[in-house]
Amino acid sequence: MASVFQPGNTAVITGGASGIGLALTKRCVGHGMKVLVADWDEELLGQAGASGEVSTIKMDVRKLGEWTKLNSRVTEEFGGKLHLLALNAGVGLMSDWSDLQSFQQILDVNLYGVINGINALLPAVKSTAASASPAAIVITGSKQGITNPPGNPAYNASKAAVKALAEHLSFDLRNVPNIGVHLLVPGKPDGAWWPEQVVDYLEEKMAKDKFYIMCPDNDVSEDTDKKRMRWAVGDLVEGRPPLTRWREDWKTKAQEWMDSQPA
Repeated sequence: MASVFQPGNTAVITGGASGIGLALTKRCVGHGMKVLVADWDEELLGQAGASGEVSTIKMDVRKLGEWTKLNSRVTEEFGGKLHLLALNAGVGLMSDWSDLQSFQQILDVNLYGVINGINALLPAVKSTAASASPAAIVITGSKQGITNPPGNPAYNASKAAVKALAEHLSFDLRNVPNIGVHLLVPGKPDGAWWPEQVVDYLEEKMAKDKFYIMCPDNDVSEDTDKKRMRWAVGDLVEGRPPLTRWREDWKTKAQEWMDSQPA
């Protein structure tokens, strides 16, 4: 699927005016692709499009009408062909049980931004694949949607749901030739790689047709991530209480178990 990064190919990247989205935008431009960047931040969007190398559209991924406009741009500028759809837009707000508004906003952007994007642009991706051109859908998830650390229930729930959606999409498209689906999982924010490193890793794993693209980070190795995920699944399989890795009466046992596991 790294073959989508070819001169003349097309890409839509949501949340493409900053961070990983911007790094991916620049990577696509570097490969000679035509890129349409969607973002809600008008100032950052202006900076992203200042060189004239990319097209931009200001949009709110929560609103279906905005996706209709974006789809029209794909038809007008790309002839309805879409080789890379990167559903990357998201918010990292904090949530607590007393603030319904934060739950609504986080779920609307992080979850429905993906649902809306698939609904609006999957036909264009399928059309491209049907013409024997490789196409790919990259969905940005989070390690918090997998290991579920306490402290931000809405964000964790949104990213856990995004993981489930990406898995279902991959399964449902398994017999459609020339389409790859990838779940990009960056490192945790306080130790994360630079966006350009994440995109390097993404392109490398796409070339190997990997669905789960779990980025290591500056604090946590790939082996440690895997051990944490296995322990988390063990809460369910072993009938333990949820989130034992953070519970005072389980933390030591969890760490001892992870230390005992081979690299």
